[in-house]
Amino acid sequence: MLKKHLTTLFAITLLCTVSLNACATANKTLEEQAKSLNITASLVQNQKAPVTTQVKSIQPPLAPKKPHQEVRHGEIIHDNYFWLRDKENPEVLKHLKAENAYTESLTANLKPLQTQLYQEMLGRVQENKTSVAVQSGNNLYYTRYEKGKNYPIHCRKKNANAKEEILLDQNQLAAQYKYLNVSLFNVSNDGNLLAYAIDTKGDIRYNLIVKDLRSGKILSNSIQNITSLTWASDNTLFYVTADQTTNRPNTLWRLKLGSKPQKVIEEKDVEFSSQVSRTKDKKYILYTVSSKDTSETYYLDAAKSEGNLQIISKRAKGYEYLVEHRNCLWYIITNKGVNNQKAINYRIVTLPVGNSKGAEQEFLPHNQSVLINGIDLYKDFAVISEKKLGLNRFLVYSFQTKKWREVNFPDSVYTAFLGVEQESTREIINQPFDSNCFRYTYTSLVSPTAIYEQNLATGTQKIIKRKQVPNYDVSKYTTERVWAPVRDGVKVPLSIVYRKGVERNGQAPLLMYGYGAYGLGQEAQFDSNLISLLDRGVIYVIAHTRGGDELGKQWYLDGKLMNKKNTFNDFIDSAEYLISNRWTSPDRLLISGASAGGLLIGTVVNMRSDLFKAAHLGVPFVDIMNTMWDESLPLTTEEYLEWGNPHSKAAYDYMRAYSPYDNLAPKAYPAILLTTSINDSQVGYWEPTKYVAKLRTLKTDNNPLLLKINLEAGHQGASGRYEELKETAFKYAWMLSQVRF
Repeated sequence: MLKKHLTTLFAITLLCTVSLNACATANKTLEEQAKSLNITASLVQNQKAPVTTQVKSIQPPLAPKKPHQEVRHGEIIHDNYFWLRDKENPEVLKHLKAENAYTESLTANLKPLQTQLYQEMLGRVQENKTSVAVQSGNNLYYTRYEKGKNYPIHCRKKNANAKEEILLDQNQLAAQYKYLNVSLFNVSNDGNLLAYAIDTKGDIRYNLIVKDLRSGKILSNSIQNITSLTWASDNTLFYVTADQTTNRPNTLWRLKLGSKPQKVIEEKDVEFSSQVSRTKDKKYILYTVSSKDTSETYYLDAAKSEGNLQIISKRAKGYEYLVEHRNCLWYIITNKGVNNQKAINYRIVTLPVGNSKGAEQEFLPHNQSVLINGIDLYKDFAVISEKKLGLNRFLVYSFQTKKWREVNFPDSVYTAFLGVEQESTREIINQPFDSNCFRYTYTSLVSPTAIYEQNLATGTQKIIKRKQVPNYDVSKYTTERVWAPVRDGVKVPLSIVYRKGVERNGQAPLLMYGYGAYGLGQEAQFDSNLISLLDRGVIYVIAHTRGGDELGKQWYLDGKLMNKKNTFNDFIDSAEYLISNRWTSPDRLLISGASAGGLLIGTVVNMRSDLFKAAHLGVPFVDIMNTMWDESLPLTTEEYLEWGNPHSKAAYDYMRAYSPYDNLAPKAYPAILLTTSINDSQVGYWEPTKYVAKLRTLKTDNNPLLLKINLEAGHQGASGRYEELKETAFKYAWMLSQVRF
């Protein structure tokens, strides 16, 4: 399936406000709340553990001020904590360890609750499990997990009853490292060679490994910093590497095993990144370069690996397109409309292979209210993924009958996407090109993931796998979608889930999730870990603010660049809507977001520090001005079209006005927890570290301000499923402790 590339980023936010009626019941005990929900008191007894009383007796580490200044557009910028970005400085590591020690001291009393949460979450995990098998060539490929082991085991069989062949046991590989992430898992056409990539630091810099599956011998392990790869028909490997300094994917290579890699093409424009892939029917290698608003694709016959790249359509500013292939035609998802009009939500056209200047034929027209997400092509059918009013649907087209049919879903809040996500690598796997059925994944905030297989011709379908969640009863929870009016007249969709019996009296704690960037819509998916919050009376809300693509491409455009402040206003106004409608109150409102979502949380905390009880910022992008000014840092130049180029005065002034780090002020702030990792290459560890150091000198309250640094991981946090659960348990324990009654 061809679809927009998504960055797996996590962000959560929680909003609470107080009304006069809510104040009348403010003395209601947590045990009474639990009783009204028929929840065992043991689930909540640890929630009352105080943390703020310890803040007065334990002094936080104070980072030394070391003067540093720069002049930008005539403004003298003073940054006394600039020195914290030097990871090689022993004083920096000493400070980070001091921050960890301080956080450990102030949260020591939460250990029983943290342990309880971990055990609860683990109790909802099926520790021995096997993924859905996917046919590729002559084999069925799948992954499985074994109880007590952190990582998956990649396997294949000739058929369902055949002997299992283990291709890669990540647990054995992980024994050599403190951190491990495996990606780009790809078997050659003949089934003899396996290529994959490993990251052993968390800095998202992967090394290429090629394994001969016949002998088990490693054929290559010296190529570094790869970002995508694919096999040609003759087992030539094509892969893209990233710039060593900026980590921008920019160079395509051709590797014949046993020979030196050959550079094919390098992308020089610093706003563009590169990717290599293969069409679903295996006929062509695709090399795509793209910025945030422009793209260009080249192709090469996969059976002629020594050939030259041919271009499909030359890049033009603002022209985006993605490509798939069937029966000598390119199927192109494009924003280029009819008569040079913009098809903002995309349309699909066809173009004969080898005729880049030929006339395009429209396959699926543009619809102003429906966003085209992707196309999954088969020998006799095409399946289109669309999004309307924040909800997904599919269209199935028969090339024989020339007719379309819709696949809709009855629920009000759900997520559905084509293919099956591999838990181990986060890659989406679809049925083979010549299949007579397609698969899709369905889930909601209360419904565990189910994988369906639908006959392309008849529409009949069956569930081939439903995620098993021990100790979970779906009948105890409910979900709904509401629309929050915001200050400029727009309505923002909010996805809500809670345990049945929660009272709408303004006293329920509420966790509100927000991200709002890169056009990455936040899906309403099931997360078994959340049940531990819901069972304690917490309401969970996803705020689908502008900056995502939930309501189409315009929803994204209205939350980026010089419209970025809409994202923050949407979040604040959604919080106030929840408060005024008695979902929660300010002293029960927790907010959390990660990466770009951390920027969102950092900004709204500056704008309305009175509105929130506590905030969690994960790997947060809070020092936006320093990062976007420095072109040597990873992602900076690629991000100019998302946030703005501060070297332009207009963009500088706009970004400067909301930058979390630059707008910290001497006032009272809510309780704040920041989590980060030292090897993060996407958002430097120094951003939250500087933020905490500066805020400690300004804030006028006694609320906790904590920083927790993983000294062995990167942007995605701890590796290994058990370690991930422990990190989540810590964050949940801290948030619950802030809304004790």
